[in-house]
Amino acid sequence: MAPRFDIDLLMPAPMMDFVVERLDQAFRVHKLWLAPDRDALLTQVAPSVRAIAAAGGVSIGAPLMGRLPRLECVSGFGVGYDSIDARWAGAHGIVVTNTPDVLTEEVADTALALTLMTVRRLGQAERYLRAGGWLERPFPLTPTLRGRTAGILGLGRIGKAIAQRLAACGLSVHYHGRHRQADVAFPYHATPKDLAQAVDILVVVTPGGADTRHLIDGDVLRALGPDGVLINIARGSVVDEAALIAALRAGAILGAGLDVFANEPRVPQALLELDNAVLLPHVGSATIHTRRAMGQLVVDNLTAWAEGRPVLTPVPETPLAL
Repeated sequence: MAPRFDIDLLMPAPMMDFVVERLDQAFRVHKLWLAPDRDALLTQVAPSVRAIAAAGGVSIGAPLMGRLPRLECVSGFGVGYDSIDARWAGAHGIVVTNTPDVLTEEVADTALALTLMTVRRLGQAERYLRAGGWLERPFPLTPTLRGRTAGILGLGRIGKAIAQRLAACGLSVHYHGRHRQADVAFPYHATPKDLAQAVDILVVVTPGGADTRHLIDGDVLRALGPDGVLINIARGSVVDEAALIAALRAGAILGAGLDVFANEPRVPQALLELDNAVLLPHVGSATIHTRRAMGQLVVDNLTAWAEGRPVLTPVPETPLAL
């Protein structure tokens, strides 16, 4: 059965089965990861490839896009797109899309759960029970959410959903972003360090990439203080992991809850050994419901582009006139 569109599409890495099936029905899909000689396949198909379907975290940089003279669209899986060089793409007339909104509530739920786990030491309590510790004595008393102030670093869609949940738990909420938002009543702070000084739970929701690399460094962690908790559900690159490990070891902060890491899936052994760190394997949006919605949005963006309609979720760097 011939594909619906007479268009060659490159898929550099595996994606969800139903995404592959639907794209196979619509395009001539070249599955780069299955090729015995990937460079040979890329050389063969490069002159005709007009679109890329990009799995989350797969690097789509200028060296790859520059080899594809007819490339018009890169459809990325995930709200974060720091693995795609969107600036280069935009400057060369290439549309880049991501999958926002459909994962907002799921990630916000995970951030709230991670906050509760970290402050109340719930993961440690479960391990204590499983190891038989409760048979000997009750689990030690823990810190509380009561009376705390939360800071949201990056008050976008997901940041607002997290703020709503934390406010419902009785926490005061402050925020920092590139700009003060006129329609937001939460107190605004001009720098991450200023925000950290004002709160004792700092939730990182900012995009990854070179502009935010190590935005949370030793100075910010010291400003957060010995009763402070760091929650990161954004990108591992935003936090200086060496500085975080040092702060956790020294008691410069109370604890950290992390769903993302700098070199996933490899987590530093030093973090694994720390009892005041709660660590999750990047599961923020990892439910069947949400991942299917994200995959469908990848397909829908490519279909819209192929039909000559505006794509549904272009990233800001995309030339919107296309």
